[in-house]
Amino acid sequence: MSMKIALLTPEYPHPKTGISGGIGTSIKNLATALLVAGCSVRVLVYGQTKESIFDDEGVIVQQIRNVKIKGLSWYLTRKKIEKIINNLYHSKEIDIVEAPDWTGISSFIKPKQCPIVIRLNGSDTYFCDLDRRPVKWKNKFNEKRALQNADGFLSVSQFTADKTNEVFGLNKQFTIIPNSIDIDSFKKDPTIKELPGTILYFGSLIRKKGLLELPLIFNELIKENPTAKLILVGKDVPDIISGSNSTWHMMKELFTIEALQNVIYLGSVPHTAIQSHINQATVCVFPSFAEALPVSWIEAMAMQKSVVASNIGWASDVIDDGFNGFLVHPENHVEYASKINILLSNSQMRTEFGIAAREKVIRKFNVSVVAKQSLAFYKSLIK
Repeated sequence: MSMKIALLTPEYPHPKTGISGGIGTSIKNLATALLVAGCSVRVLVYGQTKESIFDDEGVIVQQIRNVKIKGLSWYLTRKKIEKIINNLYHSKEIDIVEAPDWTGISSFIKPKQCPIVIRLNGSDTYFCDLDRRPVKWKNKFNEKRALQNADGFLSVSQFTADKTNEVFGLNKQFTIIPNSIDIDSFKKDPTIKELPGTILYFGSLIRKKGLLELPLIFNELIKENPTAKLILVGKDVPDIISGSNSTWHMMKELFTIEALQNVIYLGSVPHTAIQSHINQATVCVFPSFAEALPVSWIEAMAMQKSVVASNIGWASDVIDDGFNGFLVHPENHVEYASKINILLSNSQMRTEFGIAAREKVIRKFNVSVVAKQSLAFYKSLIK
């Protein structure tokens, strides 16, 4: 019998469902691969402007509008989703639901019979802990309650599983299944020439991704390599800690005059345009402080780019330092810059790292591999 899987999510990449980040991409990849594996897949997208159901290349997407009643919205929306799940389960349209840990959407969703799996991609409590800032009590309460209620537990990295147990004082057994990408969409295009000496960062411009360290790293690099160029692609995000409405504005003040002349910020680009920027880059950098298992790193590796990323927690699940990339702490500006410079000046090392990086992605983060692992996990729960 083929399994019928529902994926609950706040975001999904489709023109009808609004903007979406890395989690939306992961969910779409997983949904498509589960479809290929013979499952039927329904994506339940909450927080939508209207109620609607449409077909996205075989994936049934159900848009759910949140209930708007002051003070009760969060609770009534959860009860509305619970009712939808109960109806779908009762009419044999779904066998199981997977929910994210973010803000504990499933905290008050207790279906009559349908099992709920939580996949950790990093809760608000988790990210606040890594960011060393206070978490809203309501988010922490809901996230912990959601985990206590769930029937199955997945995490995209061992680090995220251990840290989640620690911040909530729990002792749950998580099965580790990483995020995935479609390796056919992310492969090197030999017809596109690399722009010599270019360093690419793509992702949101936000403090937790090390974007206030990147100018200081680049200042060091420019001292060693005055022709290096830094290209930034992604959405500019307000800064929670300082109250500034632009992280990019804060970054500009941190560059030296010499360094800033060699920086190009392109703003947000469509996800499909990211590939050409990755193709043209010599090195990709991700000096992040807070991730669960970053899809952007995997995308760059799949395109055979040499990567210099942060060496925190989850990083060694993705990159083997010195073999398919370099790992350095984002606050070690001189060492970080030196690793970038080694790669900029050594094309053979870049080629070797790039080939090893893609091989690892094919082995570990290929969406068909991850879908098989997910499917085996769902089946074990239903038995």
